[in-house]
Amino acid sequence: MERVSRREAMGLLAGGAAALVAGEAVAQTETTPAALPPGPPLKGRIKQAACKWCYGSIPLDEFAKQCAAMGIKGVDLLGPDEWPVVKKYGLICSMAWGPSGIPDGWNRPADHDRLVKESERLLPIISAAGLPNMIVFSGNRRGLNDSEGMDNCVTGLKRITKLAEDLKVNLVMELLNSKRDHKDYQCDHTAWGVELCKRVGSPRMKLLYDIYHMQIMEGDVIATLQESIGYIAHIHTGGVPGRNEIDGTQELNYARISKAIADAKFDGYMAHEFIPKRDPLTSLRQAVRLCDV
Repeated sequence: MERVSRREAMGLLAGGAAALVAGEAVAQTETTPAALPPGPPLKGRIKQAACKWCYGSIPLDEFAKQCAAMGIKGVDLLGPDEWPVVKKYGLICSMAWGPSGIPDGWNRPADHDRLVKESERLLPIISAAGLPNMIVFSGNRRGLNDSEGMDNCVTGLKRITKLAEDLKVNLVMELLNSKRDHKDYQCDHTAWGVELCKRVGSPRMKLLYDIYHMQIMEGDVIATLQESIGYIAHIHTGGVPGRNEIDGTQELNYARISKAIADAKFDGYMAHEFIPKRDPLTSLRQAVRLCDV
C-alpha cells in the first residue's frame, strides 16, 4: 500500500494535480470524522508531524484542523497549493516534495540536468514559504553497484547544495527498504546514506530516517539513530510488520525509541507515516501521545 500510494502521489503532483494526492491511497471512512476532544498539553520534546497520504479520505483542511488540536506541528509531503491550507491552522509542511519520484533519482547522470533544473525551481519556492526540507531520492540501482551509485549521487547533489545553503533548505535523502516495499532502491542502509552526506560535504545534505524501513533492512534502531543523529534531519514512523499502528500489535517499542530521539536533542520533525487499520484519527492521536516522552 505504501509503495503504490506514494508513487501515485508523486505522479499526481508532477502532473499538477496536488489537490488529489493520495485520494485513493487508503480505504478508510468515507465521511469526515467528528472532531476529537482536546487532551492535555504535550511535553513537546519532539516536534511531531503526520503524512497526509496515509489519511487520503479526510479532506486536508479537516485533517490539518484535527492535527493542530492534537499538538501536531507539521504535515509531510504536500504540494505548494496545499501549504496555505495547513498554515491556516498554525502548521507547516514539514517535508516538501522534491524534483523526482522514488525509482528515478540522483544515481543516474543522465537525469542530473533535469533534476537540477527542477530543484532550482522548487528550492526558492520552498524557502519563500519558510519550509525546512525538500525530499530527494537515490533512485533504483538498475545494475549500478553501490559505489558507482554513490559517486553519481554525490556529483549531482553537489550541483544544488550551494543554492540549498543560501536558501536555508535541507536536501533530505530518504532511506527506504529494498527488501519488501521498494525493490532495488539504492539508499537502503543508514551507513550508505551517512557516507553520502559526508561526501557531499554540505550542512544542508541530510537523511530522512524512516524507522519502518530501517527496521526491515538492518534493525538496531536506537543505536543507529544515536550514532547517526547529526546526519538526520527528519524521521518517519510506522509499525513493523505492515506499516500500521505503532502500538502493541508490532515489534518496536516506540516509547523507548522516542525517548532516545528526544534525549539526543533531535531538533527536526518526527512524522507519523503509518496506515491506520482502525479509526484513523484515534490511531494518530494515540501515536502522538505514545511518542510524547
